[in-house]
Amino acid sequence: MNTKIYYTLTDESPFLATQSLLPIVRAFAKTADIDVETKNISLPGRILAAFGKASDDLDFLGKLTLDPSANIIKLPNISASVPQLKAAIAELQKNGFDVPDYPDAPANDEEKAIRAKYDKVKGSAVNPVLRQGNSDRRAPKAVKNYARNNPHSNGVWNESVKTHVSSMAANDFYGNEKSITLAKADTFKIEFVDEAGNATELRAAKPLLEGEILDATVLRMSALEKFIAEQMADAKAKGVLFSVHLKATMMKVSDPVLFGAFVRVFFKDVFVKYADLFKELGIDANNGLGDLYKRLEGNAKEAEVKAAIDAALAAGPDLAMVDSAKGITNLHVPSDIIIDASMPAMIRNSGCMWNKEGKLQEVKACIPDRCYAGIYDAAIEFCKKNGAFDPKTMGTVPNVGLMAQGAEEYGSHDKTFIAKGKGVIRAVNANGEVLLQQDVEAGDIYRMCQAKDAPIRDWVKLAVTRARVSDTPAIFWLDPQRAHDREIQKKVEVYLKEHDLNGLSIKILSPRDAIVETMTRAKAGLDTISVTGNVMRDYLTDLFPILEVGTSAKMLSIVPLMAGGGLFETGAGGSAPKQVQQFLAENYLRWDSLGEYFALVPAFEQVASTTGNKKAKVLADTLDLANGKILEFNRTPARKIGELDNRGSHFYLAMYWSEALAAQKDDAELAAKFAPVANELKSQESEIIAAYAKEQGQPADIGGYYLPKAELLKKWLRPVEAFNKVIDSI
Repeated sequence: MNTKIYYTLTDESPFLATQSLLPIVRAFAKTADIDVETKNISLPGRILAAFGKASDDLDFLGKLTLDPSANIIKLPNISASVPQLKAAIAELQKNGFDVPDYPDAPANDEEKAIRAKYDKVKGSAVNPVLRQGNSDRRAPKAVKNYARNNPHSNGVWNESVKTHVSSMAANDFYGNEKSITLAKADTFKIEFVDEAGNATELRAAKPLLEGEILDATVLRMSALEKFIAEQMADAKAKGVLFSVHLKATMMKVSDPVLFGAFVRVFFKDVFVKYADLFKELGIDANNGLGDLYKRLEGNAKEAEVKAAIDAALAAGPDLAMVDSAKGITNLHVPSDIIIDASMPAMIRNSGCMWNKEGKLQEVKACIPDRCYAGIYDAAIEFCKKNGAFDPKTMGTVPNVGLMAQGAEEYGSHDKTFIAKGKGVIRAVNANGEVLLQQDVEAGDIYRMCQAKDAPIRDWVKLAVTRARVSDTPAIFWLDPQRAHDREIQKKVEVYLKEHDLNGLSIKILSPRDAIVETMTRAKAGLDTISVTGNVMRDYLTDLFPILEVGTSAKMLSIVPLMAGGGLFETGAGGSAPKQVQQFLAENYLRWDSLGEYFALVPAFEQVASTTGNKKAKVLADTLDLANGKILEFNRTPARKIGELDNRGSHFYLAMYWSEALAAQKDDAELAAKFAPVANELKSQESEIIAAYAKEQGQPADIGGYYLPKAELLKKWLRPVEAFNKVIDSI
C-alpha cells in the first residue's frame, strides 16, 4: 500500500535546505512504499495561486486537515509584510509571470479586487488554514540533553541592568477590550457608524457558533503617538537604546500601522516638512525607513531628505540596530523586529541589542500593547534579580497552545480596521442587535477576535493529557484583568471537570504570575507545561527554547488535528533571511534541519499506526536513533564558513539513518537494503565532507530570492555527486 506524507515547500533558508534534504527523505521513505509529495505554500506560490497562475496548494492542504488521514510536514514560511510582498511580486514579474502590482491605494473596483487577493496572501495566511488542531510543542529530550552537555551563554544579568519594557498605560487593545460568549448560533457583521448616524458595512455577515467567544477592542492612535514621544525622551535621558518590538507579519493589519506610528513620530519633523513629496512618491511610514530610502533614490531632494533624517537620528535617542555594519535600524523594515525573535535574543544577550557602533547596549523595549508585553517585562525583572539561566541545569517549558480553527489569530483576518473618522465600529447580529461596540477616532485601530468552543475544549483535553503523560505540572496563562481571558477561563474551569485530575498539578495564573513561577521552577531545574492562547504560544515557543537550547529551530511541534491525522511543524524561521544572505555571499547554509528530522519521526509513526505499515515504524525508530547521533556527535550546522553546514548535516543524517536501518533486527529486507548504503557512505565520509567544505567561500547565484531556479538550486544544494549517486540509487 502506497501511503502519502505531504511535505511543504516554503521560503528562504528552510526552502533551500529542502532541496538537499528532500531527496534523502524520499529515497528512504520509498523503501517502505511511502510517497513524499510536495505542496507549495511559499509566498510566491501563494501569489500565483491567488491569480490563477498555479494550483492552490494551501487550499488543498487546508481541506486535507479535515481528513483523518492527513499527514503533513509543515516548514516555516514567510508571513509577508508589504515590503516583502512587493519584492516577491517584482521578482515574479521579472520572471515573466503576469501578476499585477500591489495597489497601495486602490482607486477603482478592479484595484480593490487585486488588493483583496493580495491581502489574503500577506501576513500569517498559512497558519490559520493549516492549524486545525491545537499545538503540542516541546524540546525533544535529545536536544535538551545536548544543550545541557554543550551549554550556550545566556549573558550576564544583575539588578544594575537598565533594560526595561515600556507599554501604554491606557487606551491600548488590552485596556479597551470587550468580550462575550454566544448563547446560541448567530451571525455578525461589522459596520462603522459616523457622527451623523450613517452606517458603512466593513465586513459582511459571517456565522457564529453557539458557545463561541467574540471580542472587540481598539487602540487609540493619539494615545500611541503620545506614548512614543514620551518613550523617546525617556530613552534619551536614560542613555539606553530605543527599540520597538511588534508582530508586524502575523498581525498584518494592526501591527504595521503601529510600526508606522513609531517611524512617523521618530521622524516627525521630516514627515511634516516633506509631506507633499512623500505623498507624490507613495512613501508610507508603515513600510519603514528602508522603503522610504528606496523610493527617494534618484529624486532631486534625495540628499536633502537624507540629511534631515540623519539630523532626526542625531537629535533623538540612539536606535537599536538590526545590522550595524549596513546601517539598518530597528525602524527600517517591519518584518525585522518580530517580537518573538527579537525579545528572546535581547534577553539572551544580557538585555542588550546592537547600537550603531556595532556594540551591545542596554535597551528600552517598546511593546505598546499590554496584552502580552507583561511576560517580557516580568522575564527581564526576573533575570535582573536572579541572574541568567544556565542551560546545564534549567528545566524545560513545553507548550500546549490554543490555535485550532483560527483561535486568537489577532490581526490575521478580516476583522481589523483603521477608523476613517469619528464614530463607532460595532458588531451587529442577524436581528440588528449590537453585540459589541467601540467608540473610534480617525486613525484608531479596531480589531476583533473569535475563539470557538470545540477547540477550547480540545485544548483543555490536550493540556490534561500532556500533564498526565509527562507527569509535569501545567499552568493555564489567563489574565483575570483581560476581558477575553475571563471568558476563556470560564470554559476552562468547566472543561477541566470532564477529566480525572487526581495526581495532577494544574493551575490557572495570570501571565505575569505564570512566567515568574515557571522561571522560578526552571531556574531550579524543574519542568512546567505552559498552556496558552495562540499569540503567547508563538512568543513562549521562541523565548524558552532560545534560553534552554539556544534556538527555537530544534523544537518538536505536533498538532493533533481535531478531525484526526497530524500536522508536524518543524521549528522557527526567524533567522531565515540572514541565513539566505550568508548563503548567497559564501555558499554556506547554516539553517538547522533538526526540526525536520524530528518532525519526520511522528509522521512515519502515524503511517505505521494508521495503515499497519511495519516498515514505516522501523523508519521512525531508526530515524530517532540517527537524530540522537546527530546531536551526540554535534553534526548540526555551525555558524561560520569552514565548518559543517546544512548540507553536511544532511550527509550525516543519511549515514546514521542507514547505519541504524542496517543494524536493526525488525525488518530483514530493510537491513539488507541499507547495509551497502551505510558501508558506502561510511567509506566515503571524509571525501564527501571535504567536497562540501571545498564548495564554501564563493557566491551562490540561485537565480532569485523568492523564486530561485531549479537547475541552480540543484547545483548549489546538491553539489557532491558521489553522495547524490548513493542516495539516488537507493
